[in-house]
Amino acid sequence: MSYDGWIILTGSLVGISCGMIGCFLILRKMAMLADAISHTVLLGIVGAFLVSHSLQGVNMLIGALIVGLLTAYLVQVLHSSGVQSDAAIGVVFTSLFAVGVILISLFADQVHIDAQHALMGEIAFVPWDVITINGVDIGPKAVYLLGSVLVINLFLIGLFYKEIKVCSFDPQMAVALGFPIMFIHYLLMGMVSISTVASFDAVGAILVVAMLIAPGATAYLLTDRLSVMLGLAAVVGIISAILGYYVAVLFNVSIAGSMAMVVGIIFALTFVFSPIHGLMSKWIMRYHLRNKKFDM
Repeated sequence: MSYDGWIILTGSLVGISCGMIGCFLILRKMAMLADAISHTVLLGIVGAFLVSHSLQGVNMLIGALIVGLLTAYLVQVLHSSGVQSDAAIGVVFTSLFAVGVILISLFADQVHIDAQHALMGEIAFVPWDVITINGVDIGPKAVYLLGSVLVINLFLIGLFYKEIKVCSFDPQMAVALGFPIMFIHYLLMGMVSISTVASFDAVGAILVVAMLIAPGATAYLLTDRLSVMLGLAAVVGIISAILGYYVAVLFNVSIAGSMAMVVGIIFALTFVFSPIHGLMSKWIMRYHLRNKKFDM
């Protein structure tokens, strides 16, 4: 595959994985918790390095999973204690992220991890960090890591689809049906965590947050069916990766930043022109209702 192809494939994998998970976060009104986890997993990466002295993907995934679940747990504890959810997210997010930055400064400042790199990433370097077996280049590490996480996410979504769906739309009904609400909650948070850390080195937290929120929000405006919403979110993620790359090449700017900008533009256009929930359709509906009143 060409250099351009590997970059587009990497961005598309991020868009598909994060976009589909983002649908459930949007439905559960937990979008900003994804932002918190995407930053606090930096602490998990640093912790994994300090324990194992390695930046291998499995170690980072385990560290991110632990800290991601810890973030969700602490937010839940504070919210249950009477703290508003947005305030709880803000306190936990800034505290754990700050601890991660401090640990980097103290113990890992000479290692290939830093707060700026985690936030911005550099997808342009992905095609050069490859896996070699018996002297044969089989492709970038990031593609295999992101592909593995996508397969895990698809497997878990398929396995617990009914439970996740009911818990997302009607938590009270889920309780009545005996569904394990807290298990589903932490399952989703774990999926967010591993998806975030798998994308960190390649694209950075900013694009991860954009892909976790914007494709799902865009799909939400286009359909009222969850299965269709998941598919649309994945398609939006892919389109954003492709168009974002060529915009970056055209203007010689950040690739990850361009992908995030494109997905934002797609959401803005959908917000205005969506046939179901768009501003234009609402204006047209109000116009017809007003004319009907006058006719009566």
